Amino acid sequence: MAKKTEPSEVEIIKAGSNSLRGTIHEALNDPTIETLSEADMILLKHHGSYEQDNRDLRQPRREQGLGKAYSYMIRVVLPAGQMTAAQYVDIDRMCDQLTSGTIRLTTRQAIQFHGVLKGNLRETIKQINQALMTTLAACGDVCRNVMASAPPIENEVYSQIRQTAHEIAVDLRPSTKAYYEIWIEGKPLVNTEQEDPFYGSTYLPKKFKVGVTVQGDNQIDVFSYDSGLIGVLENGKLVGYNVVAGGGMGMSHGRENTFAQIASKIGFVGVEDGVAAIRILGSIYRDFGNRADRKQARLKYLVDTMGLENFQAEFVRRATFPLQPWRELPPFETEDWMGKHKQSDDKWFYGVFVENGRIKDSDSVRMKSAFLKIATELQCPITLTAQQSLLFNNLTGEQVERLEAILKEHNVPTLSDISNARRYSMACPAMPTCSLAVAESERAAPDFITRLESRLEELDLADAKLTFRMTGCPNGCARPYTADIAMVGRRPGVYHLFVGGRLAGDRMADLYAADVKIDDVIDVLNPLLEQYAASRMEEESFGDFYQRVIERSEPRHRLTGKETPTIDLVSSKLVQLRA
Repeated sequence: MAKKTEPSEVEIIKAGSNSLRGTIHEALNDPTIETLSEADMILLKHHGSYEQDNRDLRQPRREQGLGKAYSYMIRVVLPAGQMTAAQYVDIDRMCDQLTSGTIRLTTRQAIQFHGVLKGNLRETIKQINQALMTTLAACGDVCRNVMASAPPIENEVYSQIRQTAHEIAVDLRPSTKAYYEIWIEGKPLVNTEQEDPFYGSTYLPKKFKVGVTVQGDNQIDVFSYDSGLIGVLENGKLVGYNVVAGGGMGMSHGRENTFAQIASKIGFVGVEDGVAAIRILGSIYRDFGNRADRKQARLKYLVDTMGLENFQAEFVRRATFPLQPWRELPPFETEDWMGKHKQSDDKWFYGVFVENGRIKDSDSVRMKSAFLKIATELQCPITLTAQQSLLFNNLTGEQVERLEAILKEHNVPTLSDISNARRYSMACPAMPTCSLAVAESERAAPDFITRLESRLEELDLADAKLTFRMTGCPNGCARPYTADIAMVGRRPGVYHLFVGGRLAGDRMADLYAADVKIDDVIDVLNPLLEQYAASRMEEESFGDFYQRVIERSEPRHRLTGKETPTIDLVSSKLVQLRA
């Protein structure tokens, strides 16, 4: 197959969009238009929204002679996952009035609304902005929501980490006035638009994900993003950042030239140069990224084709500050901060687990009502975590007691009610709203974890700290390829099974078994689980045990789209281990 060289259709649409305007404004004002044009849907992503349809309704509507049931997903940008109590109350109100009635926390510290009708799209985005939030650049070929380590520890280091994330978000936010014309004013303004000084007319080749953390703390999975900063400490003080680039979880099954990858080490920069370092990485991506083949368009492919040394040299050529050698770091840990924790200012923060990030009320658990009551009554700021849960911050001792009482009143599970298997699990939305999903994820994960919990208890492994992640397609939105155990959808009810990552998020898993029916996954895993129970070392994670069994000494860096399953290799190694 000849290599693509001409700009893709998406590039042509962006270049001719008049700074992301397209005909979105006109389409919103025309009630006879049921769905936006293909070009406008591409541009709409940069404004923070995707058009979707309810895939559960496709067949019955087709039988009735009806078209698809279209609606929109809206994503709210929250740098470092931070929001006020008042903003959360506004989110809850908009959820009830304008959306499908549930709030979804993403794996990247943002909020998604689903089921927004076309007639409510402008009003919802306008109200989000009135609550001093935005959806601009939540999606699209730009810098997405900038993540930062979540705990609200009020010390100099964590304050700097969060501040850097906010500064990056502002620095790389698109300058287009189209967003305010379409969503806030509802009419064109005086057209003095100039080309975006950073992005130009075609923006980036594809999405650009950024995370900021501190040494020893990889709650945000910083190695899985296009670029990241890892704070380096000396005597408890932040002295600079190790810079990483070229991570990414997306790939296509069966395509050897696509891969999931851990980010590479670029070097070390001073504290004052962290924001500029991310801007330089973005500019290299902008200028050299693949704009012909979107399956090869992410930054990781550019790092791969340029070669790391050439990529670093280009960074140095553009920088006005020194790029120093990488500083060695202590091992990474991952703390999800669930339950009660002390802040450094005589106050507390409290983490509440949200399974798969879905905040809703059911007959048995009224989580949405509980969270609204906590935000309204306690007026505490909130931080969203990279594990789709949230932290209530700045609480007095009395407020912690009141928060726990509210959770109990609404039957919301607390830390003692949640197994490790469930606590460290994540799943993407998949069916029925995601157009890319080929299998269930969010709707299937809870029942699967219940079965996994049962087997772990039988093996006396209930205390094992392992990550389980599930996605409905290989794009990897729930970061499956760094988990201890992961299931990635292949077709309805069938998944690729991955094993060997770890909670620290700094190692790629292996394809353990291919095309496994969901009902057979635990049986396929069982020999490995049994041997783990019999011979695990103290504090040894499931992924670490797997790596020991296959005798791999160095962390795996990359997972390609065409892998050979390791189940036969592991089976033979287990026989040797038992002997």
